[in-house]
Amino acid sequence: MKNSILNLNYNNMKKSFCILTLILISITTYSQQDKKMKNLNPAFVHTVYFWLNNPDSKDDQKKFEKAIGKFMKKSKYSDTRYVGKPPKATRDVVDDSFTYALIVSFKSAKDQEKYQKEKAHLEFIEDAQSLWNKVIVYDSQGIKL
Repeated sequence: MKNSILNLNYNNMKKSFCILTLILISITTYSQQDKKMKNLNPAFVHTVYFWLNNPDSKDDQKKFEKAIGKFMKKSKYSDTRYVGKPPKATRDVVDDSFTYALIVSFKSAKDQEKYQKEKAHLEFIEDAQSLWNKVIVYDSQGIKL
């Protein structure tokens, strides 16, 4: 009888652990989904690479991230937004020399033109341009395949 009680408790613990694991997976998966997140709009994609003057300076990184975060929250014309840092390159064809990448998509080339002149974009440039020494921009428009 003692073995059957131990076996019953073990089975209950095993079931509880499985249920708890499923609940945690569900919560984690749901919390990672931003309801506002959209797929990249291929109509017009604006990709910008920044090289900071002092790329290892935590203070400069913090200032840049604050400025670009403020900008991204206020931009009226961009459809989707992404900011990232390069991972350490493991292949020769990968350029990891930049400090930050910004990828912004627009519903049209006209929206991208408006974005270039909008207050949020101009304020970002004014606030952060002293932090970088190089910027490269790649614009592209999607094609139908």
